[in-house]
Amino acid sequence: MKITEVECLILDNQYPFVRIYTDEGIVGIGECFRRLPEVVKTVVEKIIRPILLDKDPMDTEVRWRDMIQAASASDMGGAVHCAIAGLDIAMWDIKGKALEKPIYELLGGKAREKVQMYASSMRRDLTPLEEAKRAVSLVEEGYKGYKLHSALPGAIDDPSDQTIETVREVRAAIGPDIEILVDVNGAFSAHHAIEIGKALEDLGVFHFEEPRPHYDLDGLATVADALDIPIASGEMIYTQWQFKDLILRGRVDILQPDIVKVPGFTEFQRIAALASAFGKPITVHNIQPTLSAVAHLHVCAAYPIIPYSQEYNIEPISIRDEWPILKTPLHVKDSYLEVPSGPGLGVELDEDVIKRLSNA
Repeated sequence: MKITEVECLILDNQYPFVRIYTDEGIVGIGECFRRLPEVVKTVVEKIIRPILLDKDPMDTEVRWRDMIQAASASDMGGAVHCAIAGLDIAMWDIKGKALEKPIYELLGGKAREKVQMYASSMRRDLTPLEEAKRAVSLVEEGYKGYKLHSALPGAIDDPSDQTIETVREVRAAIGPDIEILVDVNGAFSAHHAIEIGKALEDLGVFHFEEPRPHYDLDGLATVADALDIPIASGEMIYTQWQFKDLILRGRVDILQPDIVKVPGFTEFQRIAALASAFGKPITVHNIQPTLSAVAHLHVCAAYPIIPYSQEYNIEPISIRDEWPILKTPLHVKDSYLEVPSGPGLGVELDEDVIKRLSNA
């Protein structure tokens, strides 16, 4: 099998998707992280496409190394890794389709039939009472967990922060049996994060996410060592070596790789093996609830090291809510998503919608 064409489509001017075509008529689909879509498109079509043409997409490990080298990913990072992620996902989709197996089987088999989701709120403009009311409405829909983003990204120890007040209102509203997760995007100093973390412990918060920025490994370790509440991090890093440092130097309790960043199934396998070796559970980061969510369902199905509820973005997403791009949209039922069982990713794109939303 040979790759005959590679393309990147930007849907609704913000969501980059890729397609890889082959001489056997199998087309692989993948999604990239959504920031800087024009940069991702340039990397895919100008830098990586030439080295993939006429190559075998079934050799996913070799193709992954080729992409990393061609795009100078170890130097450039960021958007380059995101571009490679989408292409790697697409080649695994091709491999699964060619072998007539779902990707979770290629990863070792299905450990679970469905994956529990927690409701992830991205709003930062709600009062504590408004956040509590929102959490109640989602619990009424069947969710068993709620994540809030209460702090101000880029600000350190901002006096307007209402994290504790918000969590207190949410806990009072939803009761003791619903998980609360708190993501502050590195907005606290180490000493203040410890102060906040102790209060979150008393409020029964499930995990405390990025109390310090991902690059401050010493700060993360200081906070993690001082608290009993699990410290989670990893959404802003890309490679197995960075995750090794996060474990050994940052001493976090929960790892949060995102498959449209790390990049793809090929690197996610290595991160999962690393997590297993060090006994660090994974809770995936995922704010893109279409193809990215499908890819995450496959790794969640395959790896027991991913034991908890996983992230599901509840905010309006055009390609899910207004113009669904999946022929069979994902549907959260009683807080669970079923794992697709068809070949490859197990889902199809609605080509009419793709044509409508694409600016390619």
